[in-house]
Amino acid sequence: MKNIYYFLAIVFFISCKNEVRKIDYFKRYNEDTEILEQQRHENPRMKFKLIQSNYLDLNREFRPFMKDLEGFSEEEYNILKPLILEKDIPSIQESVMKGKLTYEKLTLFYLYRILKFERDSTKYLNAVISLNPNVLNQAREKDQNKASGISKFSLNGMPIILKDNIDTKYMNTTAGAVAMKDHLPKKDAFIVERLKNSGALILGKANLSEWAYFFCEGCPLGYSALGGQTLNPYGRKEFETGGSSSGSGVSVAANYAVAAIGTETAGSITSPSSMNSVVGLKPTIGLLSRSGIIPISNTLDTPGPMTKSVIDNAILLEALIGLDTNDETQVLANFSNDQYIDFEKKYDFLKEKRVGVIADLLQDSIYNKSAQKIAKVGANIIKLAPEEMNYDGFLTLLAADMKRDFPNYFKRLDLNKNDIITLGNVVNFNNENILKRAPYGQQLFEKIVNDTTSDIQLVTVRENLIKRGRKYFKALEANEVDVILSINNTHSAIAAVAKFPTITVPMQYKEHGEPVSLTFIGRPNTEKEMLAFAFAFEQLTKVRKMPKNYQ
Repeated sequence: MKNIYYFLAIVFFISCKNEVRKIDYFKRYNEDTEILEQQRHENPRMKFKLIQSNYLDLNREFRPFMKDLEGFSEEEYNILKPLILEKDIPSIQESVMKGKLTYEKLTLFYLYRILKFERDSTKYLNAVISLNPNVLNQAREKDQNKASGISKFSLNGMPIILKDNIDTKYMNTTAGAVAMKDHLPKKDAFIVERLKNSGALILGKANLSEWAYFFCEGCPLGYSALGGQTLNPYGRKEFETGGSSSGSGVSVAANYAVAAIGTETAGSITSPSSMNSVVGLKPTIGLLSRSGIIPISNTLDTPGPMTKSVIDNAILLEALIGLDTNDETQVLANFSNDQYIDFEKKYDFLKEKRVGVIADLLQDSIYNKSAQKIAKVGANIIKLAPEEMNYDGFLTLLAADMKRDFPNYFKRLDLNKNDIITLGNVVNFNNENILKRAPYGQQLFEKIVNDTTSDIQLVTVRENLIKRGRKYFKALEANEVDVILSINNTHSAIAAVAKFPTITVPMQYKEHGEPVSLTFIGRPNTEKEMLAFAFAFEQLTKVRKMPKNYQ
């Protein structure tokens, strides 16, 4: 009898040891006091109605990793910190090559870090909306099949976060909307295929301003009903996150992944990149595919890389590039598959370059000092005083495009549980429980539903905007300057309609700690030159620093 009890005890011990315990790391708390305090914020868009999501269950997202995370200690996390935090891709790959790091440990580090901060009610950022349940197994496969001689510029084994409007096979793609919470694409977006082909690991999906911030009027940047209110790590509940790629910018700033992918229509990469002190590139429209990305405007939409350094940005861009015959705009554009990694000259690149500065912006001391630094290394600073931009028709363009492009996206879906085909379907769905599904309203969607712009009118609006945008940047058009400098996303809408690429680089921090970035605006299809400008400025200033509460 003793032997039987002994045997049963051993079986019980082994089964308990192998069982993945169901632990609820994330628990809701009463945020009424926080919300009340937030109403005193001087910025109307920071007067949050809620911060936590009523729908997101991060316990479910972390459940596939519970056993591995329980075996990953704070001590091991601290040992790995110097190899990972703020390190660029070449540095991380060198650590892997030298045997100091594995792709599995790298992935576990980020999962542990996300868990560490997002479960803390005083530090969570609501940056992540979902996780790839297979990412650890995929990282182990990368370790097992590690080829000798992997380039330090390779994305192989690098965990990347995607904005949650980018289709990812068998992972929900929601745009932050309750109507889309069960939307499970069976096909990757073209750029996701490119990332996977390069060896990158999809770590998860980033929160965003719902429907890429073309949904409600005057609502907070970075809010979505599914993901909650994204918060800025440099000033949690104090500074805006920028939008709409809010979670992508915050995830990179807080070192939740090696890098992230955002999307932009007019400022949605440059805004959160600048507000979170990261490097964000909005490439020439047509350079990167938009297939499998929930649209706003076929005229202006583009994905782009968001990273901690310019060199990582170039590495990511190079991986994303490829000709997608399903994207008509890309096929018709001046498609380029150039090499983007060429950073030998550092800030010597700036010598004798003609750099345009906006005269009105020189009143900003940080911008002025940056222009002076660029001049000191040999650039020719040319003051520009463009005429004020006429934005007439801009919202009409976005509304008319979205009304047409939105149904086209849904036609390609295999699974659509809430029968979402048109914007009207979304409006009706939200109206069934507006306080929970759209607490800030859905004014823009309602206006789009009623938009009557004809195809002929749309063509005219589009042509007029591009003419006015290029007139504003006529110094670039006439080749009088090589690049124009801006602050944050001040000129993002103009650059968007003019079809000019932009890249933003950390420039400085205000006295109270809010990040400010320098944005370079260049001619179409000059990404290689733009990256060189950005790299030169980055090396000249080396401004970026980690958020102090997320080190």
